[in-house]
Amino acid sequence: MNCLQNLPRSSALPSNGLKSHPRKPLRHSFVRLMDKLNISNLRQSSSINVTSGRSSSTEMSDSGVEEEKSEIYSNNMTQAMGAVLTYRHELGMNYNFIRPDLIVGSCLQSPEDVDKLRKIGVKTIFCLQQDSDLEYFGVDISAIQQYAKQFDDIQHLRARIRDFDAFDLRLRLPAVVSKLYKAINRNGGVTYIHCTAGLGRAPATALAYMFWVQGYKLSEGHSLLLSKRPCFPKLDAIKSATADILTGLAKKHVTLMWEGNNCSSVEISGLDIGWGQRIPLKFNEKGQWILERELPEGHYEYKYIIDGEWTCNKYELVTLPNKDGHVNNYIDVTSTDPNSSSAELQKRLSDDNVNLTQKEKLMIRQFLEEYPEEEL
Repeated sequence: MNCLQNLPRSSALPSNGLKSHPRKPLRHSFVRLMDKLNISNLRQSSSINVTSGRSSSTEMSDSGVEEEKSEIYSNNMTQAMGAVLTYRHELGMNYNFIRPDLIVGSCLQSPEDVDKLRKIGVKTIFCLQQDSDLEYFGVDISAIQQYAKQFDDIQHLRARIRDFDAFDLRLRLPAVVSKLYKAINRNGGVTYIHCTAGLGRAPATALAYMFWVQGYKLSEGHSLLLSKRPCFPKLDAIKSATADILTGLAKKHVTLMWEGNNCSSVEISGLDIGWGQRIPLKFNEKGQWILERELPEGHYEYKYIIDGEWTCNKYELVTLPNKDGHVNNYIDVTSTDPNSSSAELQKRLSDDNVNLTQKEKLMIRQFLEEYPEEEL
């Protein structure tokens, strides 16, 4: 039987996962397929097996290559999630029923997986993967989509969210859950939500739907989710996305600066774009490198990249060292009025046991219904 492994947090890993990354922040291995990584931290003595659904029997042409890809992906996922996780793509699709009408699982790998889902009553397949995720494991999404179109009792939809990126998850959740909500209302039956491994983006999307639409308290939905499938949905991203919907995604103007004319390029990574991307700063006549940015309220960590070298700006706020002694710069974007409704909502949402008021539920439901259809 196919399974995932969820192992205890390793003391050798950063305490905050991606938030305080050693050396330089995490880059997707999708562009470095065959990099040799040290995976000794993944091999722990204890594990928890996830009860899987009916797994795909797709044969891999080169099992060694597939296993290496899985090891690389698992290593990146471990660092991003802050807990040791293993995903074995070569073992096929795996999933768990969270509710009778809601499944969270790993990605479909072949058109035959559509047949497996139809047999258990799935009416909507909701894919959260980006093209780079699919390319990394060689999944032919077009073949899966074309096969699904042959049937009038199942629909395949995509709503892309960047892997290992809590901020992108936060920004995209409102639009993604709106698309999911409309599909469920239209198709009924069982819904299958998946990302690549089914441990981050998919459970977060399912939990946001349970919180915003199905009436669960966040803590209750989270507990139910974990009781069915060991996974790591980013609760802070869901809370922030909730506040974004209810407050209209208010943004603040932020200026970041690096002083010095003894370098040829200055970039920033992290912040609101994720660790896999960079923003160039502009050089002015005063010898300053400047970045002007509009950011929603929240906590942001980032690092400067000076002529290719990752470093912190000692004149800006710095995180406490993690267990390996590594730090990032950070900025907290907050309301200037601590007594504002936005500040009060943010404070209330900081509690994991938060429940939405009836008015807030109606506001979110209206938002989801009115959000314009778009390609996600």
